[in-house]
Amino acid sequence: MADTQLNQIKLPAIADIGAVDELRDEMLEALNNGDLEVNLEMVERVSTNALFMLLSAAQTAKNHNFKFLLSAPSEHFSNALETLGLDSAFAPLMKG
Repeated sequence: MADTQLNQIKLPAIADIGAVDELRDEMLEALNNGDLEVNLEMVERVSTNALFMLLSAAQTAKNHNFKFLLSAPSEHFSNALETLGLDSAFAPLMKG
């Protein structure tokens, strides 16, 4: 089996309900082509909907035997996970 392509996208500074549809479409397109790494370094604000979308994308990747990684989480992203008690759900997805 050939190696799958590693696709990379960046979450925008504001990953809220207004950005979820576009992000979902971008992630689905990337996952149709192989593994996906989502860079979180620019995130200043993230909604609960966006966080659950990331978890859903991770499950989709797993179902298709693709890797799904999150990299370079900003302090704001990490604080949101801690505040919502989601750090353990996201820990297996973090790169490195």
